[in-house]
Amino acid sequence: MSASTPQPDSSVRPADRRVSARIGAIAESATLAVDAKAKALKAAGRPVIGFGAGEPDFPTPDYIVEAAVEACRDPRNHRYTPAGGLPELKAAIAAKTLRDSGYQVDASQVLVTNGGKQAIYEAFAAILDPGDEVIVPAPYWTTYPESIQLAGGVPVEVRSDETTGYKVSIEQLEAVRTENTKVVLFVSPSNPTGAVYTRAEAEAIGRWAVEHGLWVLTDEIYEHLVYGDAEFTSLPALFPELADKCIVVNGVAKTYAMTGWRVGWVIGPKDVIKAATNLQSHATSNVSNVAQRAAIAAVAGDLSAVHEMRTAFDRRRRTIVKMLNEIEGVVCPEPEGAFYVYPSVKGLLGKEIRGQRPQTSAELAALILDEAEVAVVPGEAFGTPGYLRLSYALGDADLVEGVGRLQKLLAEATA
Repeated sequence: MSASTPQPDSSVRPADRRVSARIGAIAESATLAVDAKAKALKAAGRPVIGFGAGEPDFPTPDYIVEAAVEACRDPRNHRYTPAGGLPELKAAIAAKTLRDSGYQVDASQVLVTNGGKQAIYEAFAAILDPGDEVIVPAPYWTTYPESIQLAGGVPVEVRSDETTGYKVSIEQLEAVRTENTKVVLFVSPSNPTGAVYTRAEAEAIGRWAVEHGLWVLTDEIYEHLVYGDAEFTSLPALFPELADKCIVVNGVAKTYAMTGWRVGWVIGPKDVIKAATNLQSHATSNVSNVAQRAAIAAVAGDLSAVHEMRTAFDRRRRTIVKMLNEIEGVVCPEPEGAFYVYPSVKGLLGKEIRGQRPQTSAELAALILDEAEVAVVPGEAFGTPGYLRLSYALGDADLVEGVGRLQKLLAEATA
């Protein structure tokens, strides 16, 4: 179980505390930190290849950009709009949710946010009181525990590994459930592992949550990025009994290559959405109107652009898995969704590589950046040391070159 937010030192006068304990406990986003370092090294002239950020390398589709250009010219978008989102976008999100996942919601159940991160934080803030526990399957995306703790909750980790396909069982969830458990986090497809729960597995988790009166927060940001025989299933659509205690977060970032546009959303019961909207009205007010108009074009349009991206990601997925598994000491399961691989590198730890013996995946990632000029994110960032996360949302040539550098460097490992 993770520790709750640290309390301020009572021996120190409030006026002498420079940073609050609540904010001081927040760690920097490890994925963004790795990406920033890679970009800084590139700017300094080093040929770094970055596998750190989860960001499609494709441009935002032209018709979405054109919608934004038109929006810039419309004086309506130069003014404040409702804090919870443009009514037209909320209606389009409700229609898109029914189209893509079979989950019928009303526009009043939608809150438009500044990206998926704000959606996650505001969702947790709306339902958690101090001490409420949230079950968080690990490996987890770095932002989840920080958002939970910032909202006053306590993240309770349940670990999985490559032997289970990075999926947790009902038995594991039940083992950590206490009288303080309020929420279970469900993410499929997963960041950082690419794991996708089957329909039966998802339904079992939904049934377990309903039986114990728990809330579920499900992150569906990678809903359209599944491969092979894997199938995306929306938990509240699959298990309608859950809907009254289910919150869905999503956004345009991954599906439409719109990471920089910062448009996400929360779908949930009306009272929760009203509370989260009240919070947003004081925190940020409305999301950029131009970005919202672009998002309308995105979610109301067809999915041809994402189909093209998914085809490329699938090709890269198979390439990177094959190349990583050719490295002695690396075990890389084939992901079924998203655009990440999460190989175990435990077989390399403690071995000598260019005069160094990395004992942790964090030390190995630092060595790889220094010696091979390849940026990867260590498993420590996702709650499971001994692994690396690599995004394959980058060009084919860079992918092959980058993993080729890893092959060359790690082949030097000796006992």
